[in-house]
Amino acid sequence: MSIDRAVMAFAGSVILLSLLLALFHNLNWLWLTAFVGANLLQASLTGFCPLAIVLRKLGLKPGVAFR
Repeated sequence: MSIDRAVMAFAGSVILLSLLLALFHNLNWLWLTAFVGANLLQASLTGFCPLAIVLRKLGLKPGVAFR
């Protein structure tokens, strides 16, 4: 699995989890959804993604988007 796919899988999982938590626990969990969305947007504009740095140090191979 490349870093790109791992970042997308992680972001998607966190978004779905926060939506479920907002639905069944507290609407304030939607702030987590907003944070992940904002981070994805800034990563698409700047190419900087903190999770990509961590995943690279863990040994995942780089993809096209995050080097």
